Amino acid sequence: MSTKRTYQPKVRKRKTTHGFLVRSKTTSGKKILLNRRRKGRAKLTV
Repeated sequence: MSTKRTYQPKVRKRKTTHGFLVRSKTTSGKKILLNRRRKGRAKLTV
């Protein structure tokens, strides 16, 4: 029996963990968005 791959992608999990709405709710999340805007990232979140 071998171990499975660790990355099992799910859209909902992705959105609810790393999504824009989730990030903009918390203080630390807002800080992340601010830093990414400052850096000039094309994509702020997933």
